[in-house]
Amino acid sequence: MDRDCPVIVQQDLTVFADSAHPDYPLIRSRLGRYAELVKSPDGGMHVYRITPLSLWQACASGLSGERIAEDLDRLDARGLTDAMKAHLVRTAGRYGRLVLEDDGERLLLSAADPETMREVLAVPAAAAILRERSAVSAAAERDRHGALKRELAKAGWPVVDRTRWQGGARLPLELAEDRVALRDYQREAVRAFCRSGGGAGGVIVLPCGAGKTLTGIGVMAALGCETLILTGSVTSVRQWKRELLGGTNAREEWIGEYAGRRKEVRPITIATYHMLAAGGGDGGRRHLDVLRRREWGLIIYDEVHLLPAPVFRLAADVQTVRRLGLTATLVREDGLEHDVFSLIGPVRYDLAWRALETDGYLAKVRCVEVAVPFSAADRVRYWSAGRREKHRIAGENPLKDDVVQKLVERHAGHKILVIGQYLGQLERLAARLGAPMVSGRTPQHRRDERFAAFRDGPLDVLVVSKVANFAVDLPDASVAIQVSGSFGSRQEEAQRVGRILRPKRDGREARFYTLVTEDSIEREFARRRRRFLVGQGYAYGEERAGSILRAAPETADRSRAPGGEPAETGERAECMQRNAD
Repeated sequence: MDRDCPVIVQQDLTVFADSAHPDYPLIRSRLGRYAELVKSPDGGMHVYRITPLSLWQACASGLSGERIAEDLDRLDARGLTDAMKAHLVRTAGRYGRLVLEDDGERLLLSAADPETMREVLAVPAAAAILRERSAVSAAAERDRHGALKRELAKAGWPVVDRTRWQGGARLPLELAEDRVALRDYQREAVRAFCRSGGGAGGVIVLPCGAGKTLTGIGVMAALGCETLILTGSVTSVRQWKRELLGGTNAREEWIGEYAGRRKEVRPITIATYHMLAAGGGDGGRRHLDVLRRREWGLIIYDEVHLLPAPVFRLAADVQTVRRLGLTATLVREDGLEHDVFSLIGPVRYDLAWRALETDGYLAKVRCVEVAVPFSAADRVRYWSAGRREKHRIAGENPLKDDVVQKLVERHAGHKILVIGQYLGQLERLAARLGAPMVSGRTPQHRRDERFAAFRDGPLDVLVVSKVANFAVDLPDASVAIQVSGSFGSRQEEAQRVGRILRPKRDGREARFYTLVTEDSIEREFARRRRRFLVGQGYAYGEERAGSILRAAPETADRSRAPGGEPAETGERAECMQRNAD
């Protein structure tokens, strides 16, 4: 690519950006406001995609189609064609052309002009909801509030929701300023959400380790109303409760847990998504009905990008309550970001990960991809398998075990997480390392004990499945070794790096290793998985398994990992050595 033209915008609004250009960090920051990174080869051309949703999110944050077109026109030295500019302005301009307001006992959808209303009524799912139509407006029943917004967004018509929200029963919640203090960016996130007059909901996007829970509590204190908190696990329920009791004037009797065997509905109720999903049947509906009887003023959707379909139903049904989504990565592999946008709300506050690293709020992280070869036998098995089975064979590659043990030795004295997808592989590693394991099969009390021993006690190595991807507070973890993952999941990669982002007491750099079987489909998925992090400014270095096996440990605290001798002899070591260079 021409060094004087580091950005090329295609007719279909695909954007190519030269990641080797000295101005790329600034270019990445600008593109990130209205485009999504879709490909990020090392040291090559990064590919971005501008979509209707990315444009609407930008417009909700205050940009316009005209400003976006001007920005791209300056970035691409060739300039945009008139047709490209018109397409950008037209697509972005759909945001704000439909407004939903109260009209007595009903809702009134107003369009900017008759042509817009005609296009809306051409959407069958929307037309089935709308009644009493005029040239620029139509009515809808209140119980179709969420469904109408959802169907119109799917059809390419975002709705600005200006309906009234209920204040909810009052709750005198206050932050305990002698124990906690919101950071500047957390206070700004709270203000951005609370002043968002264009709708009753929205999303706050903050990096892992940046204090999303405390930010959510800050919103609760600012609004002063009874709150329902929905989160992903019992571990997360307990974490929210700990932070509420430790950082506010909340009393124990104010807080109810609605998870597992406990079914407490109190002024602050913390429930799991699992309780509302409940197999997708009547069980979830019963729990939903119980929770809806309370006069909530706020619903918090923790890790909002993970919402299962039954909880989207709750979000669609409860549109008169303010809705706050919290997440570090507003990406979904199923393409349902439209539902988050339409039912929870647009992004109200978003902060780049590297900005907090620069300010010292997050640890510096070095990301490394480790190439691991197959043994001769596993290579034959791999090439004779189907595509899906290939991914598992590569993920469970037994030669990764030697590398994991060497990395644990390399970082002796650090708090180390070994993270993976496949339980058999994790059980094998836990036995070899002499380390405890936490998975979905681990009873909750045992999980709590093991997390506590890792967080506060002598335990230095913990093997974890994907249950530790979210909302697990392990602030001293400084090394994560990913041995396998969920195909090309961007949010999973980001969440796993997030386990080690808390600043370390000694200021040490954190390390994230992802072990990838070379010459396999796993490498393709690894490139997809890292896209979000690359878009945030993180780079991945590379090491080969053989060089790790030959290297001496970085510290002398421990000469070997717990639980066994290093396996560096026989066919495994020979295979590593052959592939080291």
